[in-house]
Amino acid sequence: MAPTFDSSKVTVIYVLGGPGAGKGTQCAKLVAEYGFCHLSDYSIVAGDLLRAEQHREGSEFGNLIQTCIREGTIVPMEVTIKLLDNAMQAAMAEDRPGEGWKDGRGRFLIDGFPRKMDQALKFDETVCPSTVVLFFSTSEEVMEKRLLVRAKTSGREDDNLESIKKRFRTYKIDTMPVINYYLSQGKVAEVESTASVEDVYGLASQVVRNAFTGKYSTKVAN
Repeated sequence: MAPTFDSSKVTVIYVLGGPGAGKGTQCAKLVAEYGFCHLSDYSIVAGDLLRAEQHREGSEFGNLIQTCIREGTIVPMEVTIKLLDNAMQAAMAEDRPGEGWKDGRGRFLIDGFPRKMDQALKFDETVCPSTVVLFFSTSEEVMEKRLLVRAKTSGREDDNLESIKKRFRTYKIDTMPVINYYLSQGKVAEVESTASVEDVYGLASQVVRNAFTGKYSTKVAN
């Protein structure tokens, strides 16, 4: 079965990096400048897309999602990918402004996804092959400090020291193999994200411009 979207028309950039690496901050700036549709894996985990799908008339996953939310279990990978697929189709149907959305084209930042290899392979196969992985790298010390500062205002239940340590371990075990897989394909653009927001954004913006022209950098540095 062919993917939902034609990768020659639809740009999909996976935005990966450890917790607190700066993904959300940089995505917001890229959206403002380049008109991306920003889809966050956290919006699924937190339940935003899940709740919307649960109450959508005719949803094939409504009962399953209701059960998972009630019992506190993890939503199956296929559901997560289908929710992203649905969100992308909805964005494509919105008649969004900007050059990147004309004549059946679209551009998406998918933040914090894929977290595991099965997600990566399934999404590329059934939804749209990714264009490039924008990988924000920094030290655990920097990420921990950022997350503890964010915890004061974020309202996120996982922004506490114990959860942060667990998230670092999960990231190393599950997500680094995804990054290494795409690195072997020449589809990873790594940005060292310890510097200021503006300095990091300059490098991230370069990656995006390269993606639009089909020229991927495997390492972006000052």
